[in-house]
Amino acid sequence: MIERLKHHWRVRSRREFFTQAGSGLAGMALASMLRGETPASPARQPHHAPKAKSVIWLFMEGGPSHLDLFDPKPRLAQLHGQPMPESFGRPITAMGTANNSIMASKRVFQQHGQSGLWVSDWYPHIAQHADKLAVLRSCWANGLNHVGSVCQMNTGDILAGRPALGAWTTYGLGTANHNLPSFVILVDQAEPLGGPKNWSAGFLPATYQGTQFRKGDVPILNLKPAGGVTGEQQRSKLEYLQALNARYGLNKLDDTELDARTRSFELAYQMQASGPEAVDLTKESEATKKLYGMDDETTRAFGTNCLLARRLVERGVRFVELYCGSGSGWDAHNNIEANHGKWCRVSDKPIAGLLADLESRGLLEETLVVWGGEFGRTPFNEKGDGRDHNPWGFSMWFAGGGIKPGQAVGTTDEIGLKAVERPAHVWDIHATILHLLGLDHVQTTYLHNGRAERPTITGGEIVRELLA
Repeated sequence: MIERLKHHWRVRSRREFFTQAGSGLAGMALASMLRGETPASPARQPHHAPKAKSVIWLFMEGGPSHLDLFDPKPRLAQLHGQPMPESFGRPITAMGTANNSIMASKRVFQQHGQSGLWVSDWYPHIAQHADKLAVLRSCWANGLNHVGSVCQMNTGDILAGRPALGAWTTYGLGTANHNLPSFVILVDQAEPLGGPKNWSAGFLPATYQGTQFRKGDVPILNLKPAGGVTGEQQRSKLEYLQALNARYGLNKLDDTELDARTRSFELAYQMQASGPEAVDLTKESEATKKLYGMDDETTRAFGTNCLLARRLVERGVRFVELYCGSGSGWDAHNNIEANHGKWCRVSDKPIAGLLADLESRGLLEETLVVWGGEFGRTPFNEKGDGRDHNPWGFSMWFAGGGIKPGQAVGTTDEIGLKAVERPAHVWDIHATILHLLGLDHVQTTYLHNGRAERPTITGGEIVRELLA
């Protein structure tokens, strides 16, 4: 046996050696875990002092209209029903609506807080937290359609295959809680368009991919050992499984999925101790549940996810992504009043509750909250009362860890079609989030096919105007 192993090592390339070394560490981690020790995967040192320890990303899937929420445009009312002025060009749109007439917003915008931040009447609860927000009004992206655009907002590219920002975060910083996943996905209805590719590890080792929790009252299944199975029996089974995986892995040196699978068993074992407590919302007061809107059928599902997100970051989870309207709910090609009215009612009180709860617990300073979708909506109409996709200029907002609050950064043109002042590409947004977590987006690299890949691909600048 020893001679066989020596032969294996002699024929391995340098790259394969380090791949195998990683698998060996996974085996050691499992073995130590089975002995009741902490797995050998400590949190990594950031590049600089972080302002945030974790991220809660509130993803409004489908494309929320900046023109009806955070970016008031009086010029739309003046041009309502008229052809779009030629000076703005004729963009190529998803549904071929560039020749349609201008459509004014029916929403009432007011200034809120000491900052005077403009928020529409669709978000009255969030408006009460205006002084906590920094609205970036000049975001832009590359994709015209949902699948590619959702993918880009998550991974930096409209094409699938790259790691999600949450995966890069876990890769760069490691985990802060060995008993819970470091990157968690929460949905409120259907599967997000594109599915798991939006939280994929891409070319990173598979262990960095996001973990999707179930919707409903039981986010994690099978946390308790099967009836009649003792701890000793479970330990024996896992030890045997580890031995089989180690043997099988000798001939699968380039396959990180085996390593990820092994680590998933480690995590599952550890979660039997911490997982049930982390997702047990019965421990929360009725007042807290009401704060998140869990007493109302309209807001219960998303409010539950918002409360769960707070509990997860409170316990060291690095990156929690919550989908509101998962499955492209915000896609208002017609009757935007009904569509956005519904999803604003669903999300308004839970998000406001999340901000208030984080602040009251002293967590907002170390938690970066991000709100936005994959793109915005057009200033011209579709089907008379809807809006088409708009990737050329839209809004996102940020709150908490390291953000300078109570401000609007950047502008779109006078009809809200394109970003004109301080345009911020998706890569800029990712670079800024990573910076607040203590990671340099250029120095955070992974060697893949001979290229040092990084989260922002070939671009990205920190939006320093957002920083405190």
